[in-house]
This record gives sequence, structure tokens and C-alpha cells, in this order.
Amino acid sequence: MTNEAESLPVAGVTCTNCQASCCRLEAMLFDDTDIPDKFVVTDARGNMSMARLEDGWCAALDRDTMSCTIYEKRPWICREFEMGEYECLSARAANL
Repeated sequence: MTNEAESLPVAGVTCTNCQASCCRLEAMLFDDTDIPDKFVVTDARGNMSMARLEDGWCAALDRDTMSCTIYEKRPWICREFEMGEYECLSARAANL
């Protein structure tokens, strides 16, 4: 029996080879008040999340540099997402 984590890529994930795969995940907003309104969407239940482009990428992502345009004000959930951890590797594998 194979563990799912064993099938994830383990090559060194660094800032220089980041594919910003996490920027394709839904980023729910909790007590994030510094996010510019143009990047916030609210659903019918009043839940807020980061806006996404038609192709699924976060609206705050600079597609030329694959960097967050609001990095200093990025949501809490993005701050907690750690590069190279399981969720990161899983997102990268899903986008291959």
C-alpha cells in the first residue's frame, strides 16, 4: 500500500523554482482587513475569499513574475501556507 505523500514530488522546492501552485487554491479570508477590495469576493452566504481570474489563478498574482502583488498585505491563510510542506507539494503535483 502506497502512502499518498510518497507519490508527491520531493525535489527541493525553493523561491527560485516556485510555481505559485498555491495561487490556484481557494484562499478564504477570515479577519483579513488589509486586502484591497478589488481582490475580495463575497459569496451568497457572506463568506469572503480572494478573487480568482477566469483561468483559476488568484487575481493578486503577477503572472509575469509569479509573485504576489499584495505580498505584504496577503491573507492570513497565504501567510500560513508553507512552501515545501504537504499542501504545497500536493498543489504542485495537481498542476503538473
